[in-house]
Amino acid sequence: MTAAEPTPGWVPPDDPFGAFCRHNHVALEGAQSGPLAGLTFAVKDIFAVKGTRTGFGHPDWLRTHPPATETAELIERLLAAGAHMVARAHTDEMAYSLTGENVHYGTPLNPWDAARIPGGSSSGSAVAVAAGLVDFSIGTDCGGSVRLPASYLGILGIRPTHGSVSLDGAVSFAPSFDCAGWFARSGDIFEAVGRVLLPAGEPQRPRRLLLARDAFDLVNESVREALAPAVAILERHVAPVEEVIVSPDGLRTWFETFRVLQAAEIWANHGEWITATRPEFGPGIRERFEWAAAVPADSVAEAKARHRDVIRRLGELLQPGDVLCLPSSPRVAPLRNTTTDTLEIEYRHQAMCLLCIAGLGGLPQVNLSLALLGGLPIGLSIVGPRGADLDLLRVASEVCPGVYCAPSG
Repeated sequence: MTAAEPTPGWVPPDDPFGAFCRHNHVALEGAQSGPLAGLTFAVKDIFAVKGTRTGFGHPDWLRTHPPATETAELIERLLAAGAHMVARAHTDEMAYSLTGENVHYGTPLNPWDAARIPGGSSSGSAVAVAAGLVDFSIGTDCGGSVRLPASYLGILGIRPTHGSVSLDGAVSFAPSFDCAGWFARSGDIFEAVGRVLLPAGEPQRPRRLLLARDAFDLVNESVREALAPAVAILERHVAPVEEVIVSPDGLRTWFETFRVLQAAEIWANHGEWITATRPEFGPGIRERFEWAAAVPADSVAEAKARHRDVIRRLGELLQPGDVLCLPSSPRVAPLRNTTTDTLEIEYRHQAMCLLCIAGLGGLPQVNLSLALLGGLPIGLSIVGPRGADLDLLRVASEVCPGVYCAPSG
């Protein structure tokens, strides 16, 4: 038996939080030794495992796609490093949401407060870590699907430099922005996973900490107050703070640029399948796909030009050794059953004004679990120049040794 073959007889582990897929469960046994030896992980249901079907968060996708002929490269690398894959983890429908809610398979429970959403689309992966079901987990982040649930659940999460971690064997979504990321509660494990998945190198000590004033101005005073002690921790570990304005054009303009480009790529990837299959989508996701189908070509061309300007601006702002600091989210995890308009439009748009920065720049971003607001986690993020992933992971391992754990985890 090779490491990439499903392990006979394995069933999903105990999972009172609904994090793991049962309709297409698979487990894979890792090597007996390696830098991740004995650790357990779950993988978002977007990555291929040889001989099994990937669900992509929708039963019609599962039904209409054949079993994979190869296992995703990322999974193979983790197995070779000694980690054991114990389950697939739920994702939102076709990964096109930030809530964690799925009308077909249910919503994984937030271990901090079951009345609140976990965040998505890597909801199952994030809950599995926050609840202590696995040592680490793999998600993907296009618009914010690692960073936002990491903030809501008080765990470490990274969106790496675009293109730095293999997506071979993952369902493509919006290729200009798609990234494979991971979650952990322990800074040591968080960094160790990065050593396996990222290009080899040695972390460098950051020399400048930039506080994104326009990003902090987008969140309310209670969030800024909750994050202030976390910023002070970074200042002690990294460097004195300098305030900067990230977007002279306004972060809402940057989000609109991201939204248009992402939607156009998603429809180019999956519009033909959606048109032919006519899958049933839940609230919010249905409307988002309808909007993606109708994005005008001239709007895409204009967004591409603005995107080039954003990349140029971020390249000027973030120099080697710089770390940009900003809120990961405008709020703690929202309540379940929040109205669709509020959750999928108001809250999503607010969050995306923060999340689009790293996405448009192809930059690495790490959510740090350093703060609570009203007894619930609220994340502070650090962003670096392209290729600074290991630098950010080292900062995370130093300042976040797993201070907060979910009460039920």
